Amino acid sequence: MTGRMWNVSELVGPLRERARRSGVRVIDLGQGAPIDPTPAVVREALAAHADWPGYPPAHGTRPLRDAYCGWADRRWGAAVDPADVLVSAGSKEFIATLPWLLGLGPEDLVVIPELAYPTYAAGAGLAGCRVLAADSLTAIGPERVSVVWLNTPGNPTGKVLPAEHIAKVVQWARHSGAVVVSDECYVELTEPGPPAPSILSPAINGGSLANILAVHSMSKRSDMAGYRVGFVAGEAALVDRLLRRRRDAGLIASGPAQAAAGAALRDDAHVRQAQQRYSQRREVLRDGLVSAGMRVECSDAGLFVWATAGERDVVTTQRLADLGVLVAPGSFYGRAGDHHVRLSLTARVPDLVEAVERIAAAPKPVVD
Repeated sequence: MTGRMWNVSELVGPLRERARRSGVRVIDLGQGAPIDPTPAVVREALAAHADWPGYPPAHGTRPLRDAYCGWADRRWGAAVDPADVLVSAGSKEFIATLPWLLGLGPEDLVVIPELAYPTYAAGAGLAGCRVLAADSLTAIGPERVSVVWLNTPGNPTGKVLPAEHIAKVVQWARHSGAVVVSDECYVELTEPGPPAPSILSPAINGGSLANILAVHSMSKRSDMAGYRVGFVAGEAALVDRLLRRRRDAGLIASGPAQAAAGAALRDDAHVRQAQQRYSQRREVLRDGLVSAGMRVECSDAGLFVWATAGERDVVTTQRLADLGVLVAPGSFYGRAGDHHVRLSLTARVPDLVEAVERIAAAPKPVVD
């Protein structure tokens, strides 16, 4: 996989101009930036720690790493040592730099999902690695793999990987010497109740973090995208190697933002509220699209609904833009998505209702 890595905003830009020419108010479901207020407990913690004249530790502050370990224990019964947690300046910078931080290069193969967040391939490309898109171990074949990415709940599809599948990949990685990196940034954006399975769960990893890295983020679960705080936790030797290189490169989250993130991790109430909000939005959008004649696939958790009208994504995105509704083309996330579109749940319920009403009222596409 080579060539330019596009940003979704670049692809949606021309569609935005098309939507503006539609003559109706534009409803943007093309990007996944949170729109809900940052919780008060987070803002208060940020203000209380605004006086921070020195540098925060590259490892992350100990109170924040302790808060992360407490959160992982509450969610999955995971016993994570604070020493085996790194704080990043958001999850995207970590994902993009991971192959370089691990010292990978042209001889290394990085496996990503067939439908995937583009930064996985972009990060591998920055380090000169080869990339294979595969969703099954049999599709990988006998070639030696350095890193395999999992994403659950997935972007763009909202698919939640079963615990059994994650456990099988972990066992395979330990046998083959690969590192499994599980991107779980949407792990709490499920229906109200327990989060999705995590690779940190002892029921999945057998009580050992060998060959494992888990990536989490504050951006979506706590409406903190502007704070730029993320985490990676896993095998001690891997975390130590990452820490040394990150310290050299100055990859450090700000101190006040870390204090705010700790407050967010210790507070479960706002996460339950977020689950309820996104559950309502997911139901409205999912049911509305089905009523409008589209087929919805996966879309069980996370921040997006994955749908198809049975036509090429370029046709669907332009047709919906003519209705003033912006969506992201599925092929942006992989070849398997070229007949699908991704719709974001980061919109108010009235906007979601209006969007599906416009789609339902429009003439249906004729599919060969």
